[in-house]
Amino acid sequence: MTANSKTQTDQFFNLDPHLILQSADINGYKPTGEIHQLNSYENRVFEIKLEDNKSVIAKFFRPGRWSKETIEDEHEFCFDLHADGLSVGLPLRAPNKETVFNADGILYCFYEKVRGRMMQEILLNQFEKLGSLTAQLHNTGEKKEAMNRNFFGPSQDNKWFVLDQLDAVISPEIHHQYMELAEHVFESLDNKLDPQGFIRIHGDLHRGNLLDNGKDDITIVDFDDFINGPVVQDFWMIFPDQDFTPTKEFELFLKGYQTLRHFDEKQLELVPYLRAYRVICYAGWILNRWNDPSFPKIFPEFNTYRYWAEELDSLRKIIKV
Repeated sequence: MTANSKTQTDQFFNLDPHLILQSADINGYKPTGEIHQLNSYENRVFEIKLEDNKSVIAKFFRPGRWSKETIEDEHEFCFDLHADGLSVGLPLRAPNKETVFNADGILYCFYEKVRGRMMQEILLNQFEKLGSLTAQLHNTGEKKEAMNRNFFGPSQDNKWFVLDQLDAVISPEIHHQYMELAEHVFESLDNKLDPQGFIRIHGDLHRGNLLDNGKDDITIVDFDDFINGPVVQDFWMIFPDQDFTPTKEFELFLKGYQTLRHFDEKQLELVPYLRAYRVICYAGWILNRWNDPSFPKIFPEFNTYRYWAEELDSLRKIIKV
């Protein structure tokens, strides 16, 4: 890490309220001075109260995570989805049409405030609508490639290095078993994934990123992890506890999806590997954020035998070995 990047990282860990308010002010907003930090492990997100009794959401990106161009790809996708009639959390444009700004080397942007209830509990009659919504997202996604975003997968997305990093911290008692299973997951995905069929997808479409706005509409938010990938990646997190044996919920979801778009059900064979891949990459993400003062507090058991034993047990249950 260079001295400059270290300074940016330290500043990100302790963002000055004055810098946050100044960033809003220079982009034409009139803050009252009242700000509230919102929940986000990866970035720093704030609700800024404005003089017109409205609010704007400011998102400051962790240094080194994304370039300006990769964030602009995300924003372009959001605008494309909005133009095609989907309700999404939209970035806000400056008068010069820019959406990504720079404050002392830290990239940031603004979003409209989206109101709604997180759909942790989905009613049976909402699954068909959710399926058609996901199909609409994918119909828009396939219109063009995200030129500055990677393709999904261990080799495509340069994720094999995660195993090299984890190799040094996994508890020795289970090191061999964990690494053997993790390598099997990575190799299987590399063999099974077909980048020729990849399109722009949300990439992190779990229930916390779906908001019921109370107007018989669902708003999709947080496209931070959007990527060129397989459509089934946007299926399984909506059904986190299912092994995709036939259920009424998934049948309704698939019915809604296939009214607008074909789905090759052979992709469901990828789901166990996608689940396991997420577990492994999540551990790598924690490791790579360990210098953030908040992470040891949030994940106090990380780097303990108990943590790795539970991780291994989860992987074995997912892959059924």
